[in-house]
Amino acid sequence: MPEIRVALIGVGNSASALVQGVQYYKDAKEDATVPGLMHVNFGGYHIRDVRFVAAFEVNKSKIGKDLSEAIFTKPNCCFKFAEVPQLGVPVSSAPIMDGVAEHMKETFNVYKDGEIEPADVVTVLEKSQVDILVNYLPVGSKDATRFYAQAALDAECAFINCIPEFIASDAAWAKKFEEKGLPIAGDDIKSQLGATILHRNLARLCVDRGVIIDETYQLNLGGDTDFQNMTVEERLKTKRISKTEAVKSLVPYDLPTRIGPSDYVPFLGNKKICYLWLKGRKFGDRPLAITVKLEVEDSPNSAGVVIDIIRAVKLALDRKIAGQLLSISSYAFKHPPLQVPDSVAKEAVEEYIQGKRQR
Repeated sequence: MPEIRVALIGVGNSASALVQGVQYYKDAKEDATVPGLMHVNFGGYHIRDVRFVAAFEVNKSKIGKDLSEAIFTKPNCCFKFAEVPQLGVPVSSAPIMDGVAEHMKETFNVYKDGEIEPADVVTVLEKSQVDILVNYLPVGSKDATRFYAQAALDAECAFINCIPEFIASDAAWAKKFEEKGLPIAGDDIKSQLGATILHRNLARLCVDRGVIIDETYQLNLGGDTDFQNMTVEERLKTKRISKTEAVKSLVPYDLPTRIGPSDYVPFLGNKKICYLWLKGRKFGDRPLAITVKLEVEDSPNSAGVVIDIIRAVKLALDRKIAGQLLSISSYAFKHPPLQVPDSVAKEAVEEYIQGKRQR
């Protein structure tokens, strides 16, 4: 199969896990069950078919470095689980806009005005012959996300939106990509086995078994830059909407809910701890309560899903499918254009791979 040429917006922990993962699984056998992978072969594409050809950053210590080195540069703290060879991909300087909150400028080691000239994003994408642009900007990057979505349109490459800014699920933006003949997938990545998918499935189990859920909450703790960024409440609006709707969409009645990022604990590093609680009533209106603690390494948890999204979007490019990709978006994102139970979304993805479903 031809290579899949990918560009990354942001070279943080999520990008580090993704780049390492492509190297880690490059020799994965297609006839075996491989820990951590949902698909070794996705519609004819192996993981080793993914090639990173461009990346954008605002961190002075990462700009100009080869991507293989930048992914391990501070403040990144994703565990090093693969040796990544030189990729021949220098990290380009990115425009700052609202991609960096004021309280994060020191942590991100952001260049100052006039110190570095931002790269022409569209030119870089065109020269690098990018197929797919992946958005890993920090939560709350409203203007910057829209800037890059437009850059993808101008450079004629597909767009994957991993953060909770509503682009793929916005009809106006989806129409722009459809008119350009380009696919788009999003919004807000749903980890391989993270807080949202676990919460969704507990809620769905209760609904399917006739248990009425009266109240539920989800509390999250983390120590990486993602959680540090989210200590500013105004950057969290769409994140709370995305996570809350992902759970409430599966419950056919009003449900008092508190879901969202909760606290930054620096010594946790890239570890994320989630506490889930549901209170409900079963037969005879007798009380029921569920308490769960989930502990994961955050960045590899999302990379395991993005690996599949990239190949799903490349299939769309090959098949000349434009606009919203409903099956992979419902399966892999918290705020897709169409919310369905995860089991339904999984079946839709398998049908999409086989060519039985267009989107």
